[in-house]
Amino acid sequence: MSSALLFTSPPLPTPSINRSTLSFAAVTNFPPSPDKLALLLDKSSSIHHLLQIHAALLRHGLHQHPILNFKLQRSYSSRGRLDYSLALFNRTLNPNIFFYTSIINAHALHGLSQEALFIYTQMLFEGVQPNEFTFSSILKSCSLEHGKMLHSQVIKLGFDSDLYVKTGLVDVYARGGDVGSARLVFERMPEKSLVSLTTMLTCYAKHGELKEARLLFDGMVKKDVVCWNVMIDGYTQHGMPKEALVLFRRMLAAKARPNEITILTVLSACGQLGALESGRWLHSYMQNNDIQVSVRVATALIDMYSKCGSLEDARLVFDKIYYKDVVAWNSMIIGYALHGFSQDALELFHEMCRIGLRPTDITFIGVLGACGHAGLVKEGWSFFNAMREEYEIEPKIEHYGCMVNLLGRAGRLEEAYELVRNMKVEPDPILWGALLGACRLHGNLELGEKIAEYLVSHNLANSGTYILLSNMYAAKGDWEEVARIRTLMKDSGVQKEPGCSSIEVHNRVHEFLAGNLKHPKTKEIYEMLEAMNGWLKAHGYTPQTEIVLHDIGDEQKEQSLEVHSEKLALAYGLISTQPGTPIKIVKNLRVCSDCHAVTKLISKITGRKIVMRDRNRFHHFVNGSCSCGDYW
Repeated sequence: MSSALLFTSPPLPTPSINRSTLSFAAVTNFPPSPDKLALLLDKSSSIHHLLQIHAALLRHGLHQHPILNFKLQRSYSSRGRLDYSLALFNRTLNPNIFFYTSIINAHALHGLSQEALFIYTQMLFEGVQPNEFTFSSILKSCSLEHGKMLHSQVIKLGFDSDLYVKTGLVDVYARGGDVGSARLVFERMPEKSLVSLTTMLTCYAKHGELKEARLLFDGMVKKDVVCWNVMIDGYTQHGMPKEALVLFRRMLAAKARPNEITILTVLSACGQLGALESGRWLHSYMQNNDIQVSVRVATALIDMYSKCGSLEDARLVFDKIYYKDVVAWNSMIIGYALHGFSQDALELFHEMCRIGLRPTDITFIGVLGACGHAGLVKEGWSFFNAMREEYEIEPKIEHYGCMVNLLGRAGRLEEAYELVRNMKVEPDPILWGALLGACRLHGNLELGEKIAEYLVSHNLANSGTYILLSNMYAAKGDWEEVARIRTLMKDSGVQKEPGCSSIEVHNRVHEFLAGNLKHPKTKEIYEMLEAMNGWLKAHGYTPQTEIVLHDIGDEQKEQSLEVHSEKLALAYGLISTQPGTPIKIVKNLRVCSDCHAVTKLISKITGRKIVMRDRNRFHHFVNGSCSCGDYW
């Protein structure tokens, strides 16, 4: 090997021999048996033992023994001392392909792809030919660009038929987002192992090609827990939580035992759906099957319970965590903020700071969100400024979004507009949408038009942009402009997201669209709607027809309001659950003011607590009042 080191490595520590922990042969003046030293290396349990064996090798001149040197290098790297392993490698005379492959693999496993490639290049320069194990090692962490270069070498050297190498190539293309190339390599594999199948499954699931993923998954003869996790997580990450829960139940029926990753993924799916009963069942399953509740799992439980409308359960889990990290505190703070319990969120923040935990950028998303739900403008500015000045956290676009929401709801539109114009990061359509929504809320058509024009001209407009602007014109009765905006929306190929509400009853999630007639209990649901309308009129309720932004008669507007998705879900909840029990509904969009008013009154008439989660926050309706105080 060249006398120049591959790259700077630290000097090795001076090993010392402890006669009480090494075998007699390894520490006597007589040359020890290499076989016995090799056995000691295999059985070594700590860095301290390795250093003692290393000392014995040096003492007896065996430090260049090919097998012992190789085992020592591998032992150091496997115990987290890659620096020691590299120092030994750099002192090895004429290392062969096994030494090179081992040190390349060690760097790849530590995520040091550039260093692994440097060693690989040096290996080629020294005239050492790579083998299939070298390629399968270096492909573990390399980028797509370097992976393509290595692919050409794989073909050139005739390793393109090796199962492990081809699996590594599939992984490289999958990690780089080149699904087409990953699929091509995968389909040309003459045989496919469980690892290669899982790699391709992960590729499909990660990049949202769920139909292809499910087809591959269902065709797998053997499935381990990793396969199940990948498919369940694919559904969860791409907005299909209902399918994730169905597959999880199938996993249990197949007698596959879930692990921590499974639990975390399924809890996330429950949170997305607002499926409290399913989440509680999973929590109970963990307790009954001795699945350890780590801080990570406990934090996921807090998040799930918060998103499913049960802050009480979330707080119980939080209080039982013995060693709470900042992530657990963040989850509970955000939970309080999401439910509009702003003072509880801020008190928890101050308590976290008192015990010495340093807030993160996520903490401030929760804190600023809490200020936004309560209209605490002064406090919000104070926290926002403290991020940079006191905690040296540069505000991200999410923090600016919280401030725009806070200022916009408080009617300070020009202040919010100036903040967006002067922010250091480029504002995204979501941020502009929040400001446009505030313009709609406060009827500032002039500023709304200015924002919408900017978004359209910069090709940043989405369905929300057009709908908010259209609604602003409709509120003013300018139906010509409404027609123009809707035509522009149609010509741009932008489609409105339909309102959808869901409710969980007896561990099943039922979804409703506005005017839905497909539910098995449609007749009973509409009969309950009629009964609800009777109750409401008896209590003096008048439908808010002015929010129906269509050029139609008042009677048609009333009929349109009656079949909003959240009212259908509420009606189903009333006919499907016992009197007095709480009803929990999840809405994908912001709840309209008419449905909000109706739900308040129904909570008083029926004596039920109704919890509704919309796109922005939770609403707790009790005895005719809402936790938001009509500020949402």
